[in-house]
Amino acid sequence: MRTHARRAGINPQLLMAILYNESYKPHDPDLERSWAKIDSDPAFGIANMHRPAFDDTKRGRAFAVRKWEELPDDPELAIEAAAWHLHDLAKRLPSSRKSRLSKDELLALGYNAGGGNMRAFARGTNPGRQAQSYLDRLHENWDKSAKAIR
Repeated sequence: MRTHARRAGINPQLLMAILYNESYKPHDPDLERSWAKIDSDPAFGIANMHRPAFDDTKRGRAFAVRKWEELPDDPELAIEAAAWHLHDLAKRLPSSRKSRLSKDELLALGYNAGGGNMRAFARGTNPGRQAQSYLDRLHENWDKSAKAIR
């Protein structure tokens, strides 16, 4: 996990906290595939990544030949893709921000709510109830994440 974060140039504690945030559902490959049969926009793997995010993130990367459908069976791929997705989100953050939120908080919100919403939050828009809930869970998982990556 730390290796993927380092290679992507992101805070490993942030990546771990996001993995904890995303652990709200069971990550069983068979269950995820069954759920995908009834959900038109499922998320796969331990990082709960949606297909468009994975496909955008993998371009030009070492895992470019991999498929989104592999995420449930390959936690390392899921972590690597999540790290690089956060890297890509960081490149989209405006250099001048009016938000009280930290870079890591903004990246977590971008991971959860998308890059467009992340940029709106960076410009000072307050997170809505769902985004705030994700941020609250991130804060709850922050210390646990620091311990996990030691």
